[in-house]
Amino acid sequence: MHPADEAMTFWDHLDVLRSSLVRIAIAIGVFAVAAFVMKDELFDVVLAPRSSDFVTYRLLGTGDFALHLMNTGLTEQFMIHMRTALYAGLLLASPYIIYELFRFVSPALYQNERRYAVWLVGAAYLMFVVGTLVNYFVIFPLTVRFLGTYQVSADVANMLTLQSYIDTLLGMSLVMGVVFELPVVCALLGMLGLISADTMAACRRHAVVVILVVSAIITPTTDVFTLFVVALPVYLLYEVSIQIVRLTKRN
Repeated sequence: MHPADEAMTFWDHLDVLRSSLVRIAIAIGVFAVAAFVMKDELFDVVLAPRSSDFVTYRLLGTGDFALHLMNTGLTEQFMIHMRTALYAGLLLASPYIIYELFRFVSPALYQNERRYAVWLVGAAYLMFVVGTLVNYFVIFPLTVRFLGTYQVSADVANMLTLQSYIDTLLGMSLVMGVVFELPVVCALLGMLGLISADTMAACRRHAVVVILVVSAIITPTTDVFTLFVVALPVYLLYEVSIQIVRLTKRN
């Protein structure tokens, strides 16, 4: 720790934290406003999975389809625009947010702790981004393709609201981003000696049950298809986590 940091009082640290939070809020606001202004480009990305032109459907060779979304509230479209722009601003500003928070915490860390913290924070951020992208390109499109076109009868048409579409996309993106932190959490627990690869492998059957339960809780819908689509990558993450913990123990 730097001597100057040791001499700082609690209120000095609080002022530093406040300044960091103000800069973070400004960064989020700037990116959110930019996303709000670029409405066409923003919703071109957000609404892309609703039609067969989306890259995932083209790669899978699915048939032609298009979901027609409707709005049912007077202020709904404007509020959805604001909320989506805020989420985009938060996502775009996240590298700067992590930088500011790490800069605030790092003076309290020793040199070796700072090195491990950099790797841990970097890996956590990378896995969150990967989880968000996996949801956008794989999980959400498959969910939309199945549920959006499923009909119990040809006489019953699907009339999906924009609110339902956006809530499902943003909710699943956040959840999958958090779920993809599993290997990082397991690596940390392995470094601390709280878990081992052999224990995780022996508890694989129990882990499958827990994964299914957790997937059923975090999925925004109650159908078996969405449950399977979410549970499969989580189980693969568990298997990857076993290998990471084994590698961590070896090192």
